[in-house]
Amino acid sequence: MLRLRRKSQQHAARAHRDTLLKVLERRMESAREKGDNQLLRQLEAEAQYLR
Repeated sequence: MLRLRRKSQQHAARAHRDTLLKVLERRMESAREKGDNQLLRQLEAEAQYLR
């Protein structure tokens, strides 16, 4: 039971991180299109932290 719960928690954490990275990718693309280099650098740093 404990192993199943731990595995489920790990799966949820991985899915959450993947979702965060996808959102960051979209935000980085938007920052690139707008030419907002400061925001782009911040988002890239955040993405690096999550990876």
